[in-house]
Amino acid sequence: MNDASVFAAGERAEDTAAAAPAPIDPDSFGAVVVLWQPRPEHVDHLERVRGACRHLLAVDNSPQADAALHARLRANGIEVLHNANRGGISGAYNVGARALFDAGRQVVFLLDQDSQLGADFFAGMMRACARAGSDAFIVGPKVFEVNLGRYLPVFSPQLRLPKPESIEDRTQGLVPTLFVISSGSAISAAAFRRVGEFREDYFIEYVDIEYGLRATRNGVPVLVNTEVQMRQQVGEYVKRGIFSTSNHVAWRRYYASRNAVHALRSNASRWSIHWLIELLTLHQVACVLVCEQHKLRKVVAIAVGYFDGLFGKLGTFEQRHPRVAAFCKH
Repeated sequence: MNDASVFAAGERAEDTAAAAPAPIDPDSFGAVVVLWQPRPEHVDHLERVRGACRHLLAVDNSPQADAALHARLRANGIEVLHNANRGGISGAYNVGARALFDAGRQVVFLLDQDSQLGADFFAGMMRACARAGSDAFIVGPKVFEVNLGRYLPVFSPQLRLPKPESIEDRTQGLVPTLFVISSGSAISAAAFRRVGEFREDYFIEYVDIEYGLRATRNGVPVLVNTEVQMRQQVGEYVKRGIFSTSNHVAWRRYYASRNAVHALRSNASRWSIHWLIELLTLHQVACVLVCEQHKLRKVVAIAVGYFDGLFGKLGTFEQRHPRVAAFCKH
């Protein structure tokens, strides 16, 4: 979004000042960036993000702490916490958000180490937050999924049977939705207090979808800001005929299957989305069989995840099924 304005000759200075957007308080917001064995380009990108966000916190989920990396980040004004993947991506979000909210930030952004942000990202998102109509809100940008070659749709929270709605042509305003992806999203302190923390027993997949559904149930608006765009690319994309897949490893297939079943079943009384469970599971299996390698491991992981989700058995894969998890990670 371009904030520059063109004014007619002779227009009074006070009129132009009144039309200018209110300045953004750089101390009112911060950002959590989750690291996982970052490459040099990720670190360079993080240092550029620090130029636009005064309060930047890197939560390193890598198994081992990299002392040299952490020292470099701190030297560039980036706070670092080593989480060692406790609670997965959810644990990293929770640790980072708590630290920033406790430090007085009113809005916290969640970012991946490779989130591709425009120069006006934070300013544009904070202006949208000011228009959310409540002190409790979750606002996400308009996301262009590189693998799919299109913008992600929204799902109306007002409908009993939510359907994907395109926002391809929307360039202004906030659009209500059931959930936004976590990367690039902004969560207010009031929303975090009302909704609670991210579910660490989900560990990785469907974390943001479950959180958005929970927020909507608790009266917290979830919105897409169509005036700010972000590019995202998930996984190593494979496409064959009508099938396309992000080609995740087997252990992630377990969490995707299980958490999808659990999240959709848990919200079936509010929205008619439980019928998607079998469809999503079959779609995962079809994509694996048609497009991916290590088919047996992945199908086993999907099947085990489906039944765990059905019976509400959460936690880490290794804790619940050590032998199956070892087979799927082999």
